[in-house]
Amino acid sequence: MSRKERLSCPVCGHQFSLYRNPVPTVDIIIAYDGGIVLIERLNPPSGWALPGGFVDYGESLEAAAIREAREETGLEVELGGQFHTYSSPDRDPRQHTISTVFTGTGRGRLVAGDDAGRAAVFTADSLPAEIAFDHRRILADYFGSVYGSRR
Repeated sequence: MSRKERLSCPVCGHQFSLYRNPVPTVDIIIAYDGGIVLIERLNPPSGWALPGGFVDYGESLEAAAIREAREETGLEVELGGQFHTYSSPDRDPRQHTISTVFTGTGRGRLVAGDDAGRAAVFTADSLPAEIAFDHRRILADYFGSVYGSRR
């Protein structure tokens, strides 16, 4: 798969380059009510996932994380910081994305919204079987860093 293609304007013939770059996304590990929040996706790929989504043009990663959390969970989130960035080309079956994962604390009433069918709180020991994208790996990294050798 080439990163760059040469295209020509069908009217004037001017040649230009089209670049295929990864798309920036954010995911948020929200601490809430003794666990972390996951949403059940309404759209493919199916499964439970961390709240998150695409970064809008002109939006910072932090603003995108707060917006996506509010849209999908109804919660106001205070970000704790960046956890890690995940960039495997196959992490999202729809296209190559790069996700910056944030941690944060949720306040308010948990309500599924936007493209979330349900929103629920899970612990390391109660994660659902079907988890979308590479979020099982992200959660394993997170719980491993939180619990370390205590588990």
